[in-house]
Amino acid sequence: MAFELPKLKYDYDALEPNIDARTMEIHHTKHHQGYTDKLNDAIKGTDKEGKTIENILKNLDLDNKAVRNNGGGYYNHRLFWEVMSPNGGGKPSGDLENAINSAYGSFEDFKEKFSEAAKGQFGSGWAWLCVQEGGKVEICSTTNQDNPLMPGVGCGGTPILGLDVWEHAYYLKYQNKRPDYVGAFFNVIDWEEVSKRYANNK
Repeated sequence: MAFELPKLKYDYDALEPNIDARTMEIHHTKHHQGYTDKLNDAIKGTDKEGKTIENILKNLDLDNKAVRNNGGGYYNHRLFWEVMSPNGGGKPSGDLENAINSAYGSFEDFKEKFSEAAKGQFGSGWAWLCVQEGGKVEICSTTNQDNPLMPGVGCGGTPILGLDVWEHAYYLKYQNKRPDYVGAFFNVIDWEEVSKRYANNK
């Protein structure tokens, strides 16, 4: 069965003023749709057809650029939409809060490290929070549409939070001010969703 562009759980203008409606609409209907279509083209008639995106990425030949770029683009954006919410912001609680505090000392220190990973990514890419087996969390970043599920490209483990720092994600509103966009992202993080992903993957 072919991959389909996922529907969002909120309207394009729901994340205003942090992420503007026009960027959301273009990002979802043009960029994510493009990755979805090209992924389907790349796996059609191959042994990857019918497999989950997670299975495809975990067993990826990194030289297969079509699947690497478009499979990553499909997966990464799907996660990105799901970990944001109009009612987001604040900070995590429970087991995820404990894991973050254990790894980084405090939520504020985590926020600073995650922001550094996002702001410091040269060119296009992503910043991630991943969970390892046993429940340890780790921040890393990847270039282009790579992600930690792919062999040997990041911190490994399972991504539970991802921030898109490609210019198409923020340029209409923030122009070259990536740090402002990174700061605004924390106002829309759905920590309840991230916590569920933590619980399901530790």
